[in-house]
Amino acid sequence: MTATRWAMQGQGYEYCNCDFGCGCNFGGFPNSKDGSCRALVGFKIDSGSCGDVDLSGVTCAAIIDWPKAIHEGGGKCAFVVDPSTTDAQAGVLGQIFTGQLGGMPWELLGPTFEVVGLEKARITIEGSGPKSTFRIDGIGEGRGDTFTNPVTGKEHLAEVHLPTGFIWTRGQCGVGTFSVSAAGVSVASENSNWILYDFDWSNA
Repeated sequence: MTATRWAMQGQGYEYCNCDFGCGCNFGGFPNSKDGSCRALVGFKIDSGSCGDVDLSGVTCAAIIDWPKAIHEGGGKCAFVVDPSTTDAQAGVLGQIFTGQLGGMPWELLGPTFEVVGLEKARITIEGSGPKSTFRIDGIGEGRGDTFTNPVTGKEHLAEVHLPTGFIWTRGQCGVGTFSVSAAGVSVASENSNWILYDFDWSNA
């Protein structure tokens, strides 16, 4: 049986407890203080669809707590969607993000965590570029900023280019602080990794 075709393009807002750059992107293992991977990842879908369900304009987030490296599994995940998201949209997003429909990166990421809840809460995005805040009413937020040159005090801009990256290939990096809690999954970190990227995912 052929899986339902899906595709989506937009922006990803990734705040995690790794040191800057995130060791997972380079060696496959977190460079956080305790070796865990705890993250708030927001998604602003500019255009997309799954079968006959239009996903354009949907904003959602995943709150994930992996005890060790992502590929070692054992993670817990709470999904959050904006109240404007329809049940049909939430349903197909759940299938995509858990890897049921195939397609990168979710066919690899989905099996590494257990979904423990889905909540609806108003999501707003403030600022732009590395200075972006991803806020979820009643759940928490992630705040991003640029690096600062310790000598001059000026902004120090940085990007990571991963030509063969399977989640993203080019990300704007900075300093992130986040604290979120939903469906029993609570994650937080201060002055740690934050990456803003464009995504273009599908199971085509």
